[in-house]
Amino acid sequence: MTIEVTRGVMAALMREAEKMAPEECCGILLGQRGRIDEARPAANVHPEPLTRFEIDPSALIAAHRAARAGGREVLGYFHSHPEGHPVPSATDCVHASGDNRAWAIVAAQEVRFWRDGDTGFEALSYTVVDG
Repeated sequence: MTIEVTRGVMAALMREAEKMAPEECCGILLGQRGRIDEARPAANVHPEPLTRFEIDPSALIAAHRAARAGGREVLGYFHSHPEGHPVPSATDCVHASGDNRAWAIVAAQEVRFWRDGDTGFEALSYTVVDG
């Protein structure tokens, strides 16, 4: 499966990771029908934001409520690894939910996408599109 990601989302992910460094940034990926067209930053409420992240639960609830009311779907989530690589860490794997949503991980001036599936994270193919 291949998803589409807008150039604007790719730029927003890079900006947010740079802005929040050395702490991990995090947020929600929104869109419709397999096309991510918004990266919505959320507060990282984890007590150790230099090495961990937790998306503010109120932001998650608001995004899911908006989707149920006809807004953009919650297609996934994003976070950064300021001192690492754009691959799921051991901590990411332990906290994976297996909900089949996309994960964007930003590190070393690169963004990679992953699917949080039943058997763990799998690389997710993507195409960058205008929009």
